[in-house]
Amino acid sequence: MNSSQLITNAEALRLFFTDDVYLAGDMTMMENQPVDTPKEAQAYEQPIAELPKLEEPAPSYGEVFDFKYLGKNEKKILILVNDTENPVSTPQGTELLRKLVLSINLKNADFALVNYSAYTTAKFEHLSAFFSCKFLLSFGVSPIALGLAEHQLHQLHVLQNINMIFTHNLHSLDADMASKKTLWGTLKNLNI
Repeated sequence: MNSSQLITNAEALRLFFTDDVYLAGDMTMMENQPVDTPKEAQAYEQPIAELPKLEEPAPSYGEVFDFKYLGKNEKKILILVNDTENPVSTPQGTELLRKLVLSINLKNADFALVNYSAYTTAKFEHLSAFFSCKFLLSFGVSPIALGLAEHQLHQLHVLQNINMIFTHNLHSLDADMASKKTLWGTLKNLNI
């Protein structure tokens, strides 16, 4: 056998020897014994290109959600509200949402409206996978609750090519003129 064909690299050998190897006999004699590599093999050992690593499967988030929502989601716009007592919000909050949606020229068929209070364990990955959203407008659902980093309220943020705006709960926002003004400034600059 030609010494240039001798391979001692463990990673390379694993490609050729795929069967399990079992040692039999007294193992106490072999413990802590250095393995001698022949000098000829050391001289001819060549580095093997690193093997590509297998992609890790995406983490499973365990729960599968069948979100109930209003609208048809035709423009892939997800609107989250967070109200445990009302389907959307109080009458004042619902009216504010109606005005905001009309002001940015959206119809009910354009978006999906989800009351997050029914899905408090859902994360952004769940929502994004289910709705394939291009835009997320969140009223009263924090980025932290969705498993995202903190974002400044009323401002446009982009994550994974998805535009996002996080703001206060609709009822609270209706009474906060400064926050409404800041949010409106952000919304009017959007091209939806």
